[in-house]
Amino acid sequence: MEDWRGFAQQMASLARDLLAQESVNDTLERITTSATELVDDCDAAGILILRGRHVQSLAPTDQVVIDSDELQGRVEEGPCFDAARTSEGQRHFRIADFTHEARRWPKYVPEARKLNLGSMMGFLLFTEDEDLGALNMYSYRPGAFTEADETAGWLLASHAAVAFSSARTHAQLQEAIGTRHTIGEAMGILMGRHRLTEDQAFAALRRYSQDRNLKLRDVARRVCEQGGLP
Repeated sequence: MEDWRGFAQQMASLARDLLAQESVNDTLERITTSATELVDDCDAAGILILRGRHVQSLAPTDQVVIDSDELQGRVEEGPCFDAARTSEGQRHFRIADFTHEARRWPKYVPEARKLNLGSMMGFLLFTEDEDLGALNMYSYRPGAFTEADETAGWLLASHAAVAFSSARTHAQLQEAIGTRHTIGEAMGILMGRHRLTEDQAFAALRRYSQDRNLKLRDVARRVCEQGGLP
């Protein structure tokens, strides 16, 4: 990474591009694709979500990303698991050469080498409750990632974290608006069918929700689909 001025211009363009994506999935795919385009020697990238010990791959650019994520989940060790368990809150890691890390991850590294992986970097995107989200970058060449590449990856991940958070907030807001609309529609159905007031209709929905341990939006959706409470 020698042309930092050019890289800065690309990052500025990417920041605008990320915020213009229409969905969380589109945002994630733009992030991982950008990693392969902007970080030298990055052959593949993906976002790993770790919920407890369950691993999920999001927006992988190559099958090897999915294979590596599943491998870490299967053997329950690897750089992403280390990041999840680090009490100091480690935000990133760089594996310069997998061949030198067999002692650190004796189960993960030999199998990772069978995937032809040579180097890896990872950057924490978010932590929520017990969930970990990390942007991971892979190279098939040992010794591929330098300190400059790590800096470039960290800058990309910082932009990605902001865009990811914004996309999730927007998605949550859209879901909340949709939920309010569904509940309002269900209340209208109950009010018309049973001659209830607005407060009585909402109370009926909430009581049904509590009695059957269902989310209020799911009860409202049933009312809209079936024309009343089951």
